[in-house]
Amino acid sequence: MTDPTPSPEPTQPDDATRIAELEGQVALLKDAVLRSNADQQNQQRRHVRDREELRKFATSGLLEDLLPALDSLNLGLESAAKQADGRAVAEGFRMAVGQLRSILSSQGLVEVSPAGQSFDPARHEAVGSEPSADVAEGTVLRVARPGWLLHDRVLRPAAVFVSAGAAK
Repeated sequence: MTDPTPSPEPTQPDDATRIAELEGQVALLKDAVLRSNADQQNQQRRHVRDREELRKFATSGLLEDLLPALDSLNLGLESAAKQADGRAVAEGFRMAVGQLRSILSSQGLVEVSPAGQSFDPARHEAVGSEPSADVAEGTVLRVARPGWLLHDRVLRPAAVFVSAGAAK
């Protein structure tokens, strides 16, 4: 026997509730699209910045390899200048060093000679310390080997002697 009471029909949400649900979904989808677009723009900016940095520092290995040759030319120049008959050689060295410096400078390389400055372990390599009554402790007394920056980044720290202050 069947139950004479009719079974309740499944309730359908009214139109206003359904519209509100759909508007909520549309808002979520709009937010997702906006976030996705922002992420894509940020990724493009990072890619451009990384590519520019790679291009800017791509020559650092080559430049670092050239530095010992520049050091040798400078030493030869100093030695030749002390010789009476080496003036022409010294002038040749001077021209070669000038030309090499010009090339390196055009690539963004800058020499750092920090004599008289405070010792900075991020830019200087201490190779020794010496007492000095004239120079404050922690100040660079003399430069053993100049340092080099490539676009404000340390390529090679300056090798320096640091003042240990007045002898006690």
